[in-house]
Amino acid sequence: MPDRVRIYEVGPRDGLQNEAAPISTTAKLRYIELLAAAGLREIEATSFVSPRAIPQLADADELFRRLPRKDGIRYPVLVPNLRGLERAEAAGANAIAVFTATTDAFTRHNIGMTVEESLETFRPVLARAGELHWWRRAYVSTAFGCPYTGKVKPERAVEVGLRLADLGADEVCFGDTIGVGVPTQVTTLARLAAERGLPLESVAFHFHDTRGTALANVVAGLDAGVRCFDSSTGGTGGCPYAPGAAGNLATEDLVYLLDGLGVEHGAGLQGVLEAARFIAAELGRPLASKVGQAGGWDPSTGAAVGGSGG
Repeated sequence: MPDRVRIYEVGPRDGLQNEAAPISTTAKLRYIELLAAAGLREIEATSFVSPRAIPQLADADELFRRLPRKDGIRYPVLVPNLRGLERAEAAGANAIAVFTATTDAFTRHNIGMTVEESLETFRPVLARAGELHWWRRAYVSTAFGCPYTGKVKPERAVEVGLRLADLGADEVCFGDTIGVGVPTQVTTLARLAAERGLPLESVAFHFHDTRGTALANVVAGLDAGVRCFDSSTGGTGGCPYAPGAAGNLATEDLVYLLDGLGVEHGAGLQGVLEAARFIAAELGRPLASKVGQAGGWDPSTGAAVGGSGG
């Protein structure tokens, strides 16, 4: 098990992208400031996709230009193509993420391409980002199962991940988009990735808690030697092209687990809870995560700390 892992916060992008009620740019900036103040050092800030595709993130250019830069904090942005990369560059970005999946059915619903077409689209994007000396991440969605075609073999997920690494991705993130994975599958995928030449240092996992297995899957990933896990404060987010997909793994739940396991990560639970409560209030709903409701726990007194109750 690694002594230290990275928490990759996706709340400002993945957590908000499906929300129908508009969130102001000022509120989004405050949310990101709270996440940084909590000690999170990788915060996926927004997405430079067409405003028609994701209206909630139509303010990407303004938000990123106004984003206060701090040393030691990376603010990756999602880009779908060269046009998105150009917008990101103009706004001052220096880290990107691209996204594909394991099945043509899901990729067509998500971005209107086959997997092969998406890889060809990302080829010049990743090449240009490399020329700019940017950090590059690549998502492989539906790594364990597809809502349209069913179970996905780990060999297929690793195959797509290796293609992305060959195109220049510094990190490949395998996503359990519909929350069907269980720990044994996580172990198998991590082992196979390492065996086929994808170092675990460059592997991340993105778990949805649709069926309550996200934290168990994190433990399996830790045991396998993976050092990066995605999460979203408050457990917000989902996927509009994955029917039944509930929210992401909540950052506060992940922080509590890692603290209990003695795995260093750099974030403070109370600060994360403050950020989670802030965005929950902006969305007009109560904080639904387990630790958001119950709070942390002081082992010296036996008392819960910082919970909302209910």
